[in-house]
Order: sequence, then C-alpha cells, then structure tokens
Amino acid sequence: MVICRRCGAVLFKKKRNSLERTLALSIAGIVLFAVANAFPFLSLEIQGQVQQITLATGIREFHLQGMSGLAALVFLTTILTPLLQLLGFVYIFLPLKVNRMAPGTFRVFGFLRKIQPWSMMEVFMLGILVSIVKLAKMAQVVPGIAVYSFMALIFVLAACTASMDPHLVWERWEKPS
Repeated sequence: MVICRRCGAVLFKKKRNSLERTLALSIAGIVLFAVANAFPFLSLEIQGQVQQITLATGIREFHLQGMSGLAALVFLTTILTPLLQLLGFVYIFLPLKVNRMAPGTFRVFGFLRKIQPWSMMEVFMLGILVSIVKLAKMAQVVPGIAVYSFMALIFVLAACTASMDPHLVWERWEKPS
C-alpha cells in the first residue's frame, strides 16, 4: 500500500489474490465462451417450424444478406476480441502462477490494452434483448443456453479485467526466481 506522506490518503493498494482471481476468471471465461459459441443462441418457432440460431450462423447470415461490414464488426466485437483477451490473460498469468514469465508478456499486455475497447459484448447483448422483445410478437422466441453463457461471460470478462493487477507482472519481472 502506498500512502501520501502529507495527508495520509491511500494512493495505491495492491489487489488481493489478483493472480489467482484473474487466472480463474480467465479459465471460466474460456469455458463460457466455448458454451456460448457451441450451443444455440436462440430458437425461433414460426408456424410450427423451429429454427435454431448460433452466434456464428447469425454472423454468416449478415454476410449472406450483403452486410459484410456488419458481419465483420459483430465477429470482431463478440468473438475475436473476447477470445483474444481471455487467451491473453491465460498466456500471461498461467506462467506467473508457477513463477515464470511467458515470452513477449509485455507485448501481449500492450496488445490487450489496445483491443479492450473493441470488446463490446454488452452492446451486442442489448441488441439481442431488444430483438427478442420485438420478435416475441411475431414468433415464439426461446433463449438458448448460449444466451445465458454469453451473459455470464460479459460479467466474467469485466471481473477478469478489474481483478488484473499489472503491477504484479512488473514485480515478478524485477524479482526473477
């Protein structure tokens, strides 16, 4: 803990169990990510016909309907960026757990900071929820397990980012084992 000599205010305080918490949340996030992408996101029932939609099929449909830019943006913000963030956290913090440093740790850190604004899963989720409300008048909409997994992933990724302590990495770098 760093305290101001003049007024006694806390200037910096280490995050407790940052390494373990960030690593655990990252691994949980990877599991949630796999579930969110492997199972149906929504099921629509219109006049007795049931159609199941996954994240990937939604992106493919955008592309097939001539909205390739939107398809690329949805892919970037809901699949690629969150996956890279989670894998980056595991790449950095798993070796630290065993008192090692992964090659290129600081480049990966810099990359994670650059892509963080592009992880907009919550905006996508808000759009999905609005669509569900609007579609509910025309068809029976059944949220799949992927919706709940995706929702949990939003919170897990936010918690992972909040629990990460970059100072821990610098301390481990300065004190080689």
